[in-house]
Amino acid sequence: MIPSERLTEILERSAYLEARLATAGEPAEIAALSRDYAALGPVVAAIRDWQRATGDLSAARAMLADPELRELAREEVAQIEARLPGLEQALRLALLPRDVADERAAILEIRPGTGGDEAALFAADLFRMYARHAESRGWSVEVLDESPGELGGLKEIVAAIRGRGVFARLKFESGVHRVQRVPVTESGGRIHTSAATVAVLPEAEEIDVAIRPEDIRIDTMRASGAGGQHVNTTDSAVRLTHLPTGIVVTASEKSQHQNRARAMEVLRARLFDLERRRADAERAATRKGQVGSGDRSERIRTYNFPQGRVTDHRIGLTLYKLDQVMAGDLDEITDALIEADHAARLAEATA
Repeated sequence: MIPSERLTEILERSAYLEARLATAGEPAEIAALSRDYAALGPVVAAIRDWQRATGDLSAARAMLADPELRELAREEVAQIEARLPGLEQALRLALLPRDVADERAAILEIRPGTGGDEAALFAADLFRMYARHAESRGWSVEVLDESPGELGGLKEIVAAIRGRGVFARLKFESGVHRVQRVPVTESGGRIHTSAATVAVLPEAEEIDVAIRPEDIRIDTMRASGAGGQHVNTTDSAVRLTHLPTGIVVTASEKSQHQNRARAMEVLRARLFDLERRRADAERAATRKGQVGSGDRSERIRTYNFPQGRVTDHRIGLTLYKLDQVMAGDLDEITDALIEADHAARLAEATA
């Protein structure tokens, strides 16, 4: 049974926010109220749909007592009863606790793992995949820090992906991605296996993370491109070290001021993610049923080039459309991961 008291509370909260919006004057207050009101919108719509259907069902059943309307009432009862389970499922899904970070932008970090130059090339391929996916969804991508490798690969890349609901769509990408293919450096045609680690962090605001100035050491250094190319003659690159945690962030574009702001953005995201993972660890028993653990060492997906196959190991999904996936077509995988997570959380909520 869906608790009617909770539904009433949500509807009353939505009505309160709507009334407050009509009288609010300060831009910050309007923005906060609008955000909360919009977040409740899908839940309120699901409640209204379910309430309307249950009300129509009661009215149709009452009509069964009228001999002249009985046949029509039977048809209506059957139609509503067929729709009701879907509406109840949609309502239960809407009532699940939301990840407050879902609507945020994200910080994407990719680093090669085992596999040498081939792993660095794969890291570059993964970044292109995510960049193309972002473009297809109308998101923007800004590289915050990049360390090029040999042969066009990447030793590391950190980028901000901005748009609505970015973190909700990309948060299941964190983990180890494995590739099986013949490297360009392989003359014998043998298939090699290498890997890259992906981390997707929700973008943090200053209000989320308090960073004391005395907890940060700031170092400047000369920025340089791949192989020492394009060496900057000024000390524009910035390295921030968060002393309490030991987290180190670098940014190495041309502007020192801009690099400091970008490095702070990444540092906030990493600290925010650290706090979120600590909280998740306290709910480890609950998370066992969810899609993945967010552990950066967890192998989540394999890209098999000889067979044109991509497999997500968490949900047992295999697709023979590797070319499309590498070109940024991630929606089928993402939708399946979100659906599996919803199913797991619904099962836990009703257990």
